[in-house]
Amino acid sequence: MQKNLKFIRKLPIPMDLKEQFPLKAEYAAKKVERDREIADVFTGKSDKLVLVIGPCSADREDAVLDYISRLAKVQEKVKDNIIIIPRIYTNKPRTTGDGYKGMLHQPDPNAIEDMLEGIIAIRRLHTKAIEETGLFCADEMLYPENHRYLSDLLSYVAVGARSSENQQHRLVASGIDIPVGMKNPTGGDISVMLNSITAGQHSHTFLYRGWECVSKGNPLTHAILRGYVNRHGESIPNYHYEDLIGLYNEYSARGLANMAVIVDANHANSGKKYNEQGRICKEVLHSCRHSADIKSIVKGFMIESYIEDGTQKIGEGVYGKSITDPCLGWEKTERLILDLADLA
Repeated sequence: MQKNLKFIRKLPIPMDLKEQFPLKAEYAAKKVERDREIADVFTGKSDKLVLVIGPCSADREDAVLDYISRLAKVQEKVKDNIIIIPRIYTNKPRTTGDGYKGMLHQPDPNAIEDMLEGIIAIRRLHTKAIEETGLFCADEMLYPENHRYLSDLLSYVAVGARSSENQQHRLVASGIDIPVGMKNPTGGDISVMLNSITAGQHSHTFLYRGWECVSKGNPLTHAILRGYVNRHGESIPNYHYEDLIGLYNEYSARGLANMAVIVDANHANSGKKYNEQGRICKEVLHSCRHSADIKSIVKGFMIESYIEDGTQKIGEGVYGKSITDPCLGWEKTERLILDLADLA
């Protein structure tokens, strides 16, 4: 008997929640087509850019749906050059374990944690986003065992800097059939990220949710560059020309399928200076114009954006303003997407 662990209640299994909040057949069919369009970018069949864009964390349903509905209107304008995948990140990794852990834990950031309400809230939000905007979204796989609650809804999965070295994340990624981005670790070791991609692309036998599973391997597992932090706590970017060439060379040496990288324009790449994200994206596209090798692997960007600029403390109540990392506001976001479409 573990004295330090209290079991509160048994939560619904993913199958039960999917039956309670199903994705309508018409949207399931549309998702197949959208997933194919996205996969074509990562396999090199399409020259479009992917933008995984949205709030640092999804904190409230109304503001997130409002934001994504705005993205849907811009998507129509840039559809020839850009595929927008909204970020609905419902889990929030915390460096020390303290603080707001996302909608999964607290569907209401001002209330106590409630994970039963949390799993319902994240399923409902992702389903509503699809049905109200027609866009299929991304989430971070912070907890591999929870992926199945959303597995029929997502078009992109990110594995964070603190998770990409974890065996279970790598094995579960190998059994997912949509693009999975592996971030470089916070210490910046590119070989760790490439090891994660290698593991994600291979077949494995492993334990998952009480089952012995065999994965086929996911050829759409790829890299995300997010910068890193040195031993002095300083943010070091890794999106510059020489970083991208270095990644291309190391990636090539591995002989992996579908070499691809998404550049995260925030986090340590911007030093969390959210207004720098546009400049970073444009510099990367400039590098693409000067190197065919770089152009061949850069598939798009990850951008933290919401309705209002910056960040706020929980309880301040500003609609559409991040309660975690600072984000780019809507007017700047729309301008940036249109600019990137012109440069793509």
